[in-house]
Amino acid sequence: MFLAVDIGNTNVVIGLFKDTRLAARWRLATVRDRMPDEWWVDLVVLSQTQGLNLAEIEAAALASVVPPLTRVFTELLLERLGIEPLIVNGERHVGLPLRVENASEVGADRICNALGAIERYGAPVIVVDFGTGTTFDVVDDSGAYVGGAIAPGILVAFEALTQRAARLFTVALEPPERAIGRNTRESLRIGTLLGYAELVRGLIRRIREELGYPAPVVATGGLASLVAPLVPEFHAVEPDLTLHGLRIAYYRAQERSGPPSSSW
Repeated sequence: MFLAVDIGNTNVVIGLFKDTRLAARWRLATVRDRMPDEWWVDLVVLSQTQGLNLAEIEAAALASVVPPLTRVFTELLLERLGIEPLIVNGERHVGLPLRVENASEVGADRICNALGAIERYGAPVIVVDFGTGTTFDVVDDSGAYVGGAIAPGILVAFEALTQRAARLFTVALEPPERAIGRNTRESLRIGTLLGYAELVRGLIRRIREELGYPAPVVATGGLASLVAPLVPEFHAVEPDLTLHGLRIAYYRAQERSGPPSSSW
Protein backbone atom coordinates (compact mmCIF):
# COMPACT_ATOMS: atom_id res chain seq x y z
CA MET A 1 0.00 0.00 0.00
CA PHE A 2 0.93 3.64 -0.52
CA LEU A 3 0.17 6.43 1.98
CA ALA A 4 -0.60 9.97 0.76
CA VAL A 5 -0.88 12.82 3.26
CA ASP A 6 -2.13 16.28 2.25
CA ILE A 7 -1.52 18.66 5.17
CA GLY A 8 -3.52 21.85 4.79
CA ASN A 9 -4.21 24.81 7.04
CA THR A 10 -7.70 23.55 7.91
CA ASN A 11 -7.62 19.79 7.31
CA VAL A 12 -5.19 16.91 7.02
CA VAL A 13 -6.44 14.56 4.30
CA ILE A 14 -4.97 11.07 4.36
CA GLY A 15 -5.33 8.49 1.62
CA LEU A 16 -4.34 4.82 1.46
CA PHE A 17 -3.81 3.35 -2.00
CA LYS A 18 -3.74 -0.26 -3.06
CA ASP A 19 -1.83 0.01 -6.33
CA THR A 20 -3.68 2.89 -8.03
CA ARG A 21 -7.01 2.40 -6.24
CA LEU A 22 -7.78 4.74 -3.37
CA ALA A 23 -8.83 2.22 -0.71
CA ALA A 24 -9.53 4.76 2.05
CA ARG A 25 -9.61 8.50 2.61
CA TRP A 26 -9.86 10.33 5.91
CA ARG A 27 -10.20 14.05 6.65
CA LEU A 28 -8.96 15.21 10.06
CA ALA A 29 -8.79 18.69 11.56
CA THR A 30 -5.38 20.33 11.35
CA VAL A 31 -4.05 20.56 14.92
CA ARG A 32 -0.52 21.95 14.87
CA ASP A 33 0.56 20.89 18.37
CA ARG A 34 -0.41 17.21 18.24
CA MET A 35 2.38 14.70 18.76
CA PRO A 36 3.24 11.85 16.33
CA ASP A 37 1.78 9.22 18.69
CA GLU A 38 -1.57 11.01 18.74
CA TRP A 39 -1.80 11.01 14.94
CA TRP A 40 -0.71 7.36 14.89
CA VAL A 41 -3.54 6.33 17.23
CA ASP A 42 -6.03 8.01 14.88
CA LEU A 43 -4.55 6.22 11.88
CA VAL A 44 -4.66 2.83 13.60
CA VAL A 45 -8.29 3.23 14.64
CA LEU A 46 -9.39 4.52 11.23
CA SER A 47 -7.57 1.79 9.32
CA GLN A 48 -8.94 -0.96 11.56
CA THR A 49 -12.51 0.20 10.99
CA GLN A 50 -11.97 -0.41 7.27
CA GLY A 51 -10.06 -3.65 7.60
CA LEU A 52 -6.73 -2.18 6.50
CA ASN A 53 -3.31 -3.01 7.93
CA LEU A 54 -0.88 -0.09 8.22
CA ALA A 55 2.02 -2.53 8.30
CA GLU A 56 1.41 -3.14 4.58
CA ILE A 57 2.38 0.45 3.70
CA GLU A 58 5.54 0.37 1.59
CA ALA A 59 5.92 4.03 0.61
CA ALA A 60 4.53 7.47 1.43
CA ALA A 61 4.47 11.07 0.22
CA LEU A 62 3.56 14.35 1.93
CA ALA A 63 2.22 17.63 0.57
CA SER A 64 2.25 20.18 3.36
CA VAL A 65 1.70 23.89 3.91
CA VAL A 66 2.20 23.49 7.68
CA PRO A 67 5.95 22.98 8.36
CA PRO A 68 5.55 21.79 12.00
CA LEU A 69 3.26 18.98 10.85
CA THR A 70 5.63 18.06 8.04
CA ARG A 71 8.17 17.21 10.72
CA VAL A 72 5.58 15.40 12.85
CA PHE A 73 4.41 13.11 10.05
CA THR A 74 7.97 12.47 8.85
CA GLU A 75 8.91 11.40 12.38
CA LEU A 76 5.76 9.28 12.67
CA LEU A 77 6.46 7.38 9.45
CA LEU A 78 10.11 6.83 10.26
CA GLU A 79 9.49 5.59 13.79
CA ARG A 80 6.35 3.52 13.19
CA LEU A 81 6.88 2.13 9.69
CA GLY A 82 10.55 2.70 8.91
CA ILE A 83 9.56 4.76 5.85
CA GLU A 84 11.09 8.06 4.82
CA PRO A 85 8.33 9.89 2.93
CA LEU A 86 8.76 11.89 -0.22
CA ILE A 87 8.13 15.54 0.66
CA VAL A 88 6.78 17.27 -2.42
CA ASN A 89 7.85 20.87 -3.03
CA GLY A 90 8.80 23.17 -5.85
CA GLU A 91 12.49 22.29 -5.63
CA ARG A 92 12.02 18.53 -6.02
CA HIS A 93 11.87 16.96 -9.45
CA VAL A 94 8.56 15.18 -9.96
CA GLY A 95 8.31 15.45 -13.73
CA LEU A 96 6.33 18.71 -13.82
CA PRO A 97 8.10 21.72 -15.40
CA LEU A 98 7.47 24.83 -13.27
CA ARG A 99 7.58 27.87 -15.55
CA VAL A 100 7.20 30.49 -12.85
CA GLU A 101 9.53 33.13 -11.40
CA ASN A 102 10.29 31.22 -8.18
CA ALA A 103 9.60 27.48 -8.19
CA SER A 104 10.14 27.22 -4.41
CA GLU A 105 7.02 29.36 -3.87
CA VAL A 106 4.70 26.90 -5.59
CA GLY A 107 2.70 25.01 -2.95
CA ALA A 108 3.04 21.24 -2.83
CA ASP A 109 -0.72 20.81 -3.06
CA ARG A 110 -0.78 22.88 -6.25
CA ILE A 111 1.93 20.73 -7.81
CA CYS A 112 0.00 17.59 -6.90
CA ASN A 113 -3.25 19.02 -8.26
CA ALA A 114 -1.54 19.72 -11.58
CA LEU A 115 -0.04 16.21 -11.75
CA GLY A 116 -3.37 14.58 -10.96
CA ALA A 117 -5.24 16.70 -13.50
CA ILE A 118 -2.71 16.02 -16.27
CA GLU A 119 -2.92 12.27 -15.74
CA ARG A 120 -6.70 12.35 -15.71
CA TYR A 121 -7.46 14.98 -18.39
CA GLY A 122 -4.21 15.70 -20.21
CA ALA A 123 -2.79 19.14 -20.94
CA PRO A 124 -3.76 21.95 -21.04
CA VAL A 125 -5.87 21.91 -17.91
CA ILE A 126 -6.99 24.31 -15.16
CA VAL A 127 -7.57 23.25 -11.55
CA VAL A 128 -9.61 25.22 -9.02
CA ASP A 129 -9.04 24.05 -5.44
CA PHE A 130 -11.57 25.19 -2.83
CA GLY A 131 -9.86 25.08 0.56
CA THR A 132 -8.74 27.62 3.16
CA GLY A 133 -7.80 29.63 0.10
CA THR A 134 -9.24 29.21 -3.39
CA THR A 135 -6.39 28.49 -5.79
CA PHE A 136 -6.32 28.41 -9.58
CA ASP A 137 -3.55 26.31 -11.16
CA VAL A 138 -2.80 26.41 -14.87
CA VAL A 139 -1.03 23.83 -17.03
CA ASP A 140 -0.33 24.87 -20.62
CA ASP A 141 -0.52 22.70 -23.74
CA SER A 142 3.11 21.61 -23.31
CA GLY A 143 2.34 20.08 -19.90
CA ALA A 144 4.14 22.79 -17.92
CA TYR A 145 2.80 24.50 -14.81
CA VAL A 146 2.67 28.20 -15.67
CA GLY A 147 1.15 29.75 -12.54
CA GLY A 148 -2.31 30.70 -11.41
CA ALA A 149 -4.17 32.78 -8.85
CA ILE A 150 -5.05 32.74 -5.15
CA ALA A 151 -8.23 34.15 -3.62
CA PRO A 152 -9.50 34.07 -0.02
CA GLY A 153 -11.37 30.85 0.70
CA ILE A 154 -15.16 30.84 0.82
CA LEU A 155 -15.38 30.21 4.55
CA VAL A 156 -12.53 32.60 5.35
CA ALA A 157 -14.33 35.44 3.58
CA PHE A 158 -17.73 34.48 5.00
CA GLU A 159 -16.47 34.26 8.59
CA ALA A 160 -14.59 37.54 8.27
CA LEU A 161 -17.77 39.27 7.15
CA THR A 162 -20.06 37.86 9.84
CA GLN A 163 -17.52 38.43 12.61
CA ARG A 164 -16.84 42.04 11.68
CA ALA A 165 -20.42 43.13 11.02
CA ALA A 166 -22.40 43.31 14.26
CA ARG A 167 -25.81 43.01 12.59
CA LEU A 168 -24.89 39.99 10.47
CA PHE A 169 -24.86 36.42 11.68
CA THR A 170 -23.63 33.04 10.54
CA VAL A 171 -26.02 31.00 8.41
CA ALA A 172 -25.79 27.61 6.73
CA LEU A 173 -24.35 28.02 3.26
CA GLU A 174 -26.73 26.47 0.74
CA PRO A 175 -27.05 27.19 -3.00
CA PRO A 176 -29.47 30.13 -3.41
CA GLU A 177 -32.47 29.97 -5.73
CA ARG A 178 -32.31 33.59 -6.85
CA ALA A 179 -30.02 36.60 -6.97
CA ILE A 180 -32.22 39.02 -5.02
CA GLY A 181 -32.43 38.14 -1.35
CA ARG A 182 -35.68 38.70 0.53
CA ASN A 183 -34.04 38.56 3.97
CA THR A 184 -30.60 38.73 5.57
CA ARG A 185 -30.00 34.98 5.57
CA GLU A 186 -30.85 34.71 1.89
CA SER A 187 -28.74 37.75 1.06
CA LEU A 188 -25.70 36.28 2.81
CA ARG A 189 -26.03 33.00 0.90
CA ILE A 190 -26.43 34.82 -2.39
CA GLY A 191 -23.53 37.18 -1.84
CA THR A 192 -21.23 34.41 -0.70
CA LEU A 193 -22.03 31.54 -3.06
CA LEU A 194 -23.22 33.36 -6.18
CA GLY A 195 -20.51 35.97 -5.64
CA TYR A 196 -17.84 33.28 -5.43
CA ALA A 197 -19.24 31.46 -8.43
CA GLU A 198 -18.93 34.62 -10.50
CA LEU A 199 -15.40 35.22 -9.18
CA VAL A 200 -14.46 31.71 -10.30
CA ARG A 201 -16.15 32.03 -13.68
CA GLY A 202 -14.52 35.40 -14.31
CA LEU A 203 -11.02 34.13 -13.53
CA ILE A 204 -11.55 31.02 -15.65
CA ARG A 205 -12.54 33.23 -18.58
CA ARG A 206 -9.52 35.49 -18.16
CA ILE A 207 -7.12 32.52 -17.79
CA ARG A 208 -8.46 30.91 -20.96
CA GLU A 209 -8.11 34.22 -22.81
CA GLU A 210 -4.46 34.50 -21.74
CA LEU A 211 -3.73 30.90 -22.71
CA GLY A 212 -5.29 31.51 -26.10
CA TYR A 213 -6.87 28.06 -26.40
CA PRO A 214 -9.54 25.97 -24.65
CA ALA A 215 -8.68 24.07 -21.48
CA PRO A 216 -10.90 21.83 -19.33
CA VAL A 217 -11.44 23.02 -15.76
CA VAL A 218 -11.40 20.64 -12.80
CA ALA A 219 -12.71 21.47 -9.32
CA THR A 220 -11.28 19.93 -6.16
CA GLY A 221 -10.99 20.66 -2.43
CA GLY A 222 -13.26 20.21 0.54
CA LEU A 223 -15.58 23.11 -0.39
CA ALA A 224 -15.88 22.35 -4.11
CA SER A 225 -19.35 20.86 -3.72
CA LEU A 226 -20.70 24.24 -2.54
CA VAL A 227 -19.73 26.14 -5.66
CA ALA A 228 -19.35 23.55 -8.44
CA PRO A 229 -23.11 23.34 -9.21
CA LEU A 230 -23.07 27.10 -9.88
CA VAL A 231 -20.12 27.03 -12.31
CA PRO A 232 -21.01 25.44 -15.67
CA GLU A 233 -17.40 25.77 -16.84
CA PHE A 234 -16.32 22.89 -14.60
CA HIS A 235 -15.59 19.77 -16.60
CA ALA A 236 -15.50 17.59 -13.48
CA VAL A 237 -15.24 17.59 -9.70
CA GLU A 238 -12.39 15.43 -8.38
CA PRO A 239 -12.39 15.49 -4.55
CA ASP A 240 -9.29 13.25 -4.32
CA LEU A 241 -7.18 14.98 -6.95
CA THR A 242 -4.39 16.02 -4.56
CA LEU A 243 -4.03 12.49 -3.16
CA HIS A 244 -3.74 11.01 -6.64
CA GLY A 245 -1.20 13.71 -7.47
CA LEU A 246 0.88 12.67 -4.45
CA ARG A 247 0.93 9.08 -5.70
CA ILE A 248 2.04 10.24 -9.15
CA ALA A 249 4.70 12.55 -7.68
CA TYR A 250 6.20 9.70 -5.69
CA TYR A 251 6.67 7.42 -8.68
CA ARG A 252 7.98 10.20 -10.88
CA ALA A 253 10.46 11.24 -8.20
CA GLN A 254 11.70 7.67 -8.09
CA GLU A 255 12.40 7.99 -11.84
CA ARG A 256 10.15 5.12 -12.68
CA SER A 257 6.63 4.91 -13.98
CA GLY A 258 3.86 4.33 -11.50
CA PRO A 259 1.25 1.62 -11.96
CA PRO A 260 -1.32 2.24 -14.69
CA SER A 261 -4.09 4.63 -13.71
CA SER A 262 -7.00 2.77 -15.32
CA SER A 263 -8.62 2.00 -11.97
CA TRP A 264 -8.98 5.66 -11.01
